[in-house]
Amino acid sequence: MSNDCYLSFCPVAKACEVLEPRWTLLVLCELFVGASRFNEIHRGVPGMSPSLLSRRLKEMEANGLVIRSVKQPRGEITYALTAMAEELKPVVLALGKWAHRNVDRDLTLDHLDARLLMWNVRRKADVTLMPPARQWVIQFSFTEGKPDERDFWLVAKRGLPTDLCTLDPGQDVDLFIHADLRAMTSVFLGYTKLLGEVERGKISLTGERRLAASMSDWFVPTVYAAA
Repeated sequence: MSNDCYLSFCPVAKACEVLEPRWTLLVLCELFVGASRFNEIHRGVPGMSPSLLSRRLKEMEANGLVIRSVKQPRGEITYALTAMAEELKPVVLALGKWAHRNVDRDLTLDHLDARLLMWNVRRKADVTLMPPARQWVIQFSFTEGKPDERDFWLVAKRGLPTDLCTLDPGQDVDLFIHADLRAMTSVFLGYTKLLGEVERGKISLTGERRLAASMSDWFVPTVYAAA
């Protein structure tokens, strides 16, 4: 169990001892959506140092939340949720929905992170709702941020995981999306609609018309947006 102890028999206190250490719930969220390798988990929590993530995973293993496995012959390490951790899914989802309804959106949008946004866009993008094609390459260019965090490329193929590139993949781009980072984050969080941000001039779409016209379908917002 965690070293932090409330010295109380209250079940809520006991839950806090396991779940309160910083980042624990966010690491669980990454595992809930399918991350299983260290680098996959870390991409979903970029503000967390690798050493801290390693420490948290060890604590979560000791607390019965994850199972660490080593796949032979390459020695690849993977992490899986235990039945106890799976029970937390609806609890964490409800917590996220509560925060989405009650935490001031301006406070939320004060903390922008293009890499984290695009990692989640990649994960949520629904290729089946894009027009039929062998492959689509979509470039997102943000108007602010560090130079190495302004351009991202989604490479989408039916039946395969969507790739996210932070360096130009060297392929013809089908759709260019130029956006204000705050506006795109707002759309992903469900605070505003894509069409509204386009009409305000905060997001512009240039390129393949069918792909642009269907973006409201394949650009899937966070699960919390419904809240």
